[in-house]
Amino acid sequence: MPPDRKPTRVGLYEQYLATRIRRHEGAPPDHIALVITERDLLERGAYETLTDFFTWAFEYASQVTVYVSVLDAAAVPALRRELEALDTPQEIAVRGPDDRTPADAPIRIGIGLGGKHEFTSAVRTLAQQVEDGDLEPDEIDDQRVEDHLIFPSEPDLVIKTGAERLSDFMIWQSVYSELYFTDVNWRDFRKRDFLRAVREYCNRSRRFGQ
Repeated sequence: MPPDRKPTRVGLYEQYLATRIRRHEGAPPDHIALVITERDLLERGAYETLTDFFTWAFEYASQVTVYVSVLDAAAVPALRRELEALDTPQEIAVRGPDDRTPADAPIRIGIGLGGKHEFTSAVRTLAQQVEDGDLEPDEIDDQRVEDHLIFPSEPDLVIKTGAERLSDFMIWQSVYSELYFTDVNWRDFRKRDFLRAVREYCNRSRRFGQ
């Protein structure tokens, strides 16, 4: 077998998937979210794969959100420095558990910032506004809550690598998102795996909770 045969076949398969997506009646996702773990980023080449992921995603989407779950809060500062130093195709905004400013950039990364924490913080802010007399209780609606979330936009597609289980991330925003689970670990995640997720999204009939 020629040494270049395998890469060629992989390249052809990726071209096939891209063609299927391009010709599909369903539109590709405009906002893609990715869920990985702190442990994933310890693998060799993990940050390079993440940079590649951004490149792949922006062939279809205008916004990408990444959530990095962490077990040890002490790891957040180092992860933040690494992520903010990435050479990305679009502007990047990184937020941690202590941040309160909404992320407003094409690439948004949350480190250890769970959905429950984010939602609780928004509720506390609204409660304080009511107590200060700046907001009436009956003025609180979905839009008011969303305006105080760190990641206010709703993703069309959420990709979870390595295991088929939900995570505590964007629990408000992703209620109508399409969820795609793959048993491929992040260290082995390639463009073909990403394209499979986008193709699956195009194949689904979105009902938005109806």
